[in-house]
Amino acid sequence: MYIIIAIVVIFIAIRVPAYRSPNSIINIINLTAAKLPIALGIAGCIVLTGTDISAGRMVGLAAVIVASMSITNNQIFPGLEPLPIIVPLIAAIAACACIGLINGFSVAKFDLHPFIVTLATQLITYGIILIYLKLGTNNGQTLSGFDPGYRDLVTGTLFTIAGVKVPMYVLYAIILVGLMWVIWNKTTFGKNMFAVGSNKEAAEVSGVNVHRTIILVFVLAAVMYALTGFIDGARIASVNANTGLNYECDAIAACVIGGVSFVGGTGKISGIVIGVLLLQIIFTGLNFLSVDQNLLYIIKGLIILVACAIDMRKYLAKK
Repeated sequence: MYIIIAIVVIFIAIRVPAYRSPNSIINIINLTAAKLPIALGIAGCIVLTGTDISAGRMVGLAAVIVASMSITNNQIFPGLEPLPIIVPLIAAIAACACIGLINGFSVAKFDLHPFIVTLATQLITYGIILIYLKLGTNNGQTLSGFDPGYRDLVTGTLFTIAGVKVPMYVLYAIILVGLMWVIWNKTTFGKNMFAVGSNKEAAEVSGVNVHRTIILVFVLAAVMYALTGFIDGARIASVNANTGLNYECDAIAACVIGGVSFVGGTGKISGIVIGVLLLQIIFTGLNFLSVDQNLLYIIKGLIILVACAIDMRKYLAKK
């Protein structure tokens, strides 16, 4: 898989010199940073041999909540001035954490497959977004005109390289990567997560609280989705009902490319970072080649299919 990606990248770099320019490289880094939180969240669900297809809609819900409390001409809550950014951020995290709690509880308590559970909450969350955007006099319209304080906090300049701006959210992504590495590798919760993903029955016999571990994984994932939405709203400068659509597809593809196995109990934070980076390198290159945007969906699907097939062959070979 990596060899194929390397060949494609080299071909694009030779074909389009602008692809290897400082501006392009930093843009890839910025896109990687923006997509990392959702991948870090959904990876935990994959470690448990599950997934979370409600992730993209939770990103959208978080973005809508933050935006509705951070716009200067507020039509959802008429007359409301932009609140201190910590308030909408906490509200977004709390809303997504509640959905994550429902996901985790349903999987743990009722032994439902994560795909079915998160399919249901995906639809529920989308419905909530549509209703929320119709509050006040907004009538489902796109939210924009954010308070400068919110945008500066996310997209303000961290530093510049060759005259190209590196935004603040790159720093936030680095902090989240470090935090998740500690959680996965240095905490009892992280060890329990891998134990449950490897063999749920054996983990339970060993004294692991399987139900609590599953619930916490889905709640932690939901918090990561909320942070993705927080970043995305300011980065794009507008929010609507389609914000976050299909984000989970990119995140799942990145995780699988990075070695997080659907077989369960396998994955590294460094692999997730590499997977997200490789995916952004590929799709940025395809944009330079002016590949039809509709074709990108086919390519993403093929990447997931091939990566999962390779992963399963490795698993069968080990057995």
